[in-house]
Amino acid sequence: MSFAKIRPIERAAVMIDIAFRKGATRVAKAPKQSTDYTKRIREVERMRMEAMCNDLKARFNAILHDFPQIDELTPFYHELVLCTMDYDEVKKSLGAMNWALERIERFSREYTFKVTKCEDTDKMKEYRKQLYGRIASIVKQVDKHLLILDSARKTFMEFPVIKNIPTVAIVGFPNVGKTTLLSRLTGSTPEIDSYAFTTKTLNVGYLTIHKNKIQFIDTPGTLNRFNRMNNIEKQAYLAMKHIADLLVYVFDPTEEYPMHEQVALYKTLREFNKPIVAFVSKTDIIPDVSSLESKYSAMTDLSILKRLIEKKFSYATIAAAHTMLSGLVLCSGRLL
Repeated sequence: MSFAKIRPIERAAVMIDIAFRKGATRVAKAPKQSTDYTKRIREVERMRMEAMCNDLKARFNAILHDFPQIDELTPFYHELVLCTMDYDEVKKSLGAMNWALERIERFSREYTFKVTKCEDTDKMKEYRKQLYGRIASIVKQVDKHLLILDSARKTFMEFPVIKNIPTVAIVGFPNVGKTTLLSRLTGSTPEIDSYAFTTKTLNVGYLTIHKNKIQFIDTPGTLNRFNRMNNIEKQAYLAMKHIADLLVYVFDPTEEYPMHEQVALYKTLREFNKPIVAFVSKTDIIPDVSSLESKYSAMTDLSILKRLIEKKFSYATIAAAHTMLSGLVLCSGRLL
């Protein structure tokens, strides 16, 4: 799912200024449609009011159209929303957009009717000014909500584009070789996108196996509790929880992170109840990884890992693949 379609949201003062100028521009470009002075003034005032109101209605409608229905998001995105923004505040602000839109429509109809029935040209102009004042007041009242929604938009833009397809999560501490493994699994020129959160990134790559597109997610791990995780760690946790069909855990024998911490993180993955295999990176630096191979049935051969993944996703359904790989994991022994 992509949130790139959510357009930037202007503040109230900008929206009002643009809408008022639209009204003036509409009149300047319109040909004179009547030689009768009263009728011509009526046409002018109606055009100005209509152009101004239509511009604002279009902007509020765009906000409501662009923003996702949070309660209808997939579990991954729904939980990501809950942990990265104030859910109640965003819903309240979207409600304020509906309120403003309804009020603008109501006053637009009311004052258009007044001008249509009026025969006094000065009164027509007065009605138009009254409408402008009321509309400006409405937009100013929701200014804080416009700010909240634009902030939420920026957060949505930072969300990774996660597809609803078979998924492998490559898991481990930062800098253990996950991104290198992702690149090697998905080819020499992989389709990899980075989604920045502060100085870290969440990478997503794709590989086609037996005509099926497989999604690979580089998911940095942590031993922190969820409420102490940073944004990228929360994304990784939620990806493993809601999206991954297979976890590939990467051990780093150079121990940039102490081995006891790597083992502890590996063991915490049991809470996801997902098929899991271990892979050892950086064997060009530390060739002897026999202890990891014997204790955790860890793989060092990329081709074997790739064949296992291919075999898993050659099954017709994810459920069947889970059954197959779970059996492999249990039979290989001591993975957890």
